[in-house]
Amino acid sequence: MKTSSVLLAVTIFSASACAGSEPAPARAPQAETPAPRVADSPTKSVVSIAPEIRSACGIADADAYFAFDSARVRSSDYQTLDKLVRCFTTGPLAHREMHLVGHTDPRGGEEYNMVLAGSRADGVKAFLVGRGLGGQQVATTSRGELDAKGTDERSWAADRRVDVRLAD
Repeated sequence: MKTSSVLLAVTIFSASACAGSEPAPARAPQAETPAPRVADSPTKSVVSIAPEIRSACGIADADAYFAFDSARVRSSDYQTLDKLVRCFTTGPLAHREMHLVGHTDPRGGEEYNMVLAGSRADGVKAFLVGRGLGGQQVATTSRGELDAKGTDERSWAADRRVDVRLAD
């Protein structure tokens, strides 16, 4: 709980330090129950799953997009994330470890984006653990805007993602 409070405080501080006259609202995910958010596009998924995981788990190809300034897992992603849980608990990848990497688009301050990307990865982890995946099987990191390639709203949307990879 203390870590969540510190993360929220850093997020709020970063948002106010990086904004102009109005700070961007901090939306750190709830660790216990990630709240669904209305999707920017109902055809987009919250996670980008590595090809070897999709193949082993029987998951269709999906792109990863979060709403601007959001770290919330959407209800439209629950089915795909539930498949990941089954695959990593009792399926072909049982007891393997995964690595969740959070990303943001380049807008916002560097520090704020690192925190937001970390919140995205942590939100997906909280969902997976809440559905039965062992917390020790999931590691999270933040890349913030470091890998962002977008130059407009459409391409920035592709930068707002959480990559799901097999751990080394």
